[in-house]
Amino acid sequence: MLKIYARRHLGIVAALTGLIASVGLFNGPTASAALPTPVSGATARSYLASLTVATENRTGYNRDLFPTWITISGACNTREYILKRDGSNVVTDSSCAATSGSWYSPYDGATWHAASDVDIDHLVPLAEAWDSGASKWTTSRRQAFANDITRPQLLAVTDNVNQAKGDQDPATWMPSRTAYRCTYVRAWVQVKYYYNLSVDSAEKSALQSYLSGC
Repeated sequence: MLKIYARRHLGIVAALTGLIASVGLFNGPTASAALPTPVSGATARSYLASLTVATENRTGYNRDLFPTWITISGACNTREYILKRDGSNVVTDSSCAATSGSWYSPYDGATWHAASDVDIDHLVPLAEAWDSGASKWTTSRRQAFANDITRPQLLAVTDNVNQAKGDQDPATWMPSRTAYRCTYVRAWVQVKYYYNLSVDSAEKSALQSYLSGC
């Protein structure tokens, strides 16, 4: 009898899961995916030690030189993909726009229930990337950087927090939620290392300080 009950129970669970998927709750990445896990603190410290230290240069910067957002899958562009990845119970319409769901912003600990309250942050800002090496890249590489869903570079956060961050590096801006700072600097260094971007001296000092506690 127990085996029969277990089989029936599993069948009900499977049916419910299929129903949920059919209405779009799990259309795309699950909320548990969130930011790809950054490298360890030890690895980040090793990466940081190998980065070139150079003075930043913003000459010629224009955000349009980093094409965003691009199509990632089906009707979903990069912003919509990250909203689904980082949200909970996200429902989308036929054009992949989020119509409901909730989003927890790890920078400030706020939870939002409207996609319009959420920005997709470039953890290493586009202007910062330009300053530290991306000015020499091709447009296709800058596009890949601006839409990178593989590295820990894109994250759904509170819109005004993202706007307050702007193009600042960790020497002048860090998440107000201290519990997230170790994750933030590990991700920052990983992205800079992967894309062979430089750091300035104040940025490196701040990163060294935060990573010492990771």
